[in-house]
Amino acid sequence: MKITGIETLRLKRHSNLLWVRVHTDEGIVGLGETWFGAAAAEADVLDRIAPAILGEDPLRIEWLNRRMRPYVGFFGTSAEIRALSAVDVALWDIAGKAAGLPLCDLLGGRTRQEIQLYNTCAGPDYISKSSSVKPDNFGLAEARGAGSVRHEDLTGFMERPAEVAAELLEMGIASMKIWPFDFAAGAVDGVDISVDDLKHGLRPFEAIRAAHGDRMRLKAELHGLWSLPAARKIGRALAPIGMDWIEDPIWMDRICDLADLARDVAVPFAGGETLGGLGQFREIVEQGAIATPIIDVTWGGGITYARKAAGLAEAAGRGIAFHDCSGPVTLAVSTHLAVSAPNIWEQEFTRAFYYGWYHTLVDRLPPIRDGMIRPPEGPGLGLQLAEGLERRPDAISNVVRL
Repeated sequence: MKITGIETLRLKRHSNLLWVRVHTDEGIVGLGETWFGAAAAEADVLDRIAPAILGEDPLRIEWLNRRMRPYVGFFGTSAEIRALSAVDVALWDIAGKAAGLPLCDLLGGRTRQEIQLYNTCAGPDYISKSSSVKPDNFGLAEARGAGSVRHEDLTGFMERPAEVAAELLEMGIASMKIWPFDFAAGAVDGVDISVDDLKHGLRPFEAIRAAHGDRMRLKAELHGLWSLPAARKIGRALAPIGMDWIEDPIWMDRICDLADLARDVAVPFAGGETLGGLGQFREIVEQGAIATPIIDVTWGGGITYARKAAGLAEAAGRGIAFHDCSGPVTLAVSTHLAVSAPNIWEQEFTRAFYYGWYHTLVDRLPPIRDGMIRPPEGPGLGLQLAEGLERRPDAISNVVRL
């Protein structure tokens, strides 16, 4: 088999999403995806990666992954690594289709048939205008201007947190992640947080606990916005509530500070989705303060990276989690990995995305029932892009052929 073409596709409506389709001379087409800075990742796919892999055997995935790696200074979750990740996923999709096996079975089989979900409480327009993870790109204006928006969970957790938690519990989902501290004035530079902002950020957590007790597991997302002293204040304030975890509690390029934070704050920490490559992943595992390392498959190096990282965490006796607040292909890939790896016990999803627009982009989604998710049926990823997506008026598509 030979790679004969690399196709990219993105939509103005979902400006952060990039899809890559890898074409072969046997008619098998692999699908990959990445999210964030789509135009930059697309340029790298077309300009750097395509010439390196056209004409090669797509089943030599490990070799091709190394061939696609950028210069060492561009590792992490750079545009180059996000581009590599999307193509790597497409290569594994081809391998599954060629073998006639779902990805999870290709990776060694299922350790479970389905896995429980936790909901990241974004709204349908969250981070939709650009790559800025700031309140002005959280989709709040759209939510408040459109009247009743289904699963508008971001305004929901700020204005009616107990009600959002009740809705999730009714769906069988007993874990939720929210980020009210992003709206604090101090989040602009992260150096410190005021007493008033600290109290205001605690209110959604307190309201959920008051209404539902321990039925709902609570996760706090801090988005790597805070200095060590500010994170200490937030962490100590959250500790009495009984947190499932606090995610990315400090500026995550200060990994060495995590140990100091863990010594001072009696709360489990999670994080790592914005880091990529085995070197950075090993650092957060060995450093020890992160109880649950988080992997983004389509940011950090693809399936080739993610399965090795999962094994590295398992060797350290650590569970992991896969990130998804991005696109339907990422959710499908993460679900395949989550049911195959033994050290994963829940999968992130964003119900506002899943029920709001994911289904408009692909022909099927990982099925969800009673708060549990399973991979879509069929070889490879088990899904394809929706028919005619590349012909939409807002579509931007490019192809490089052998």
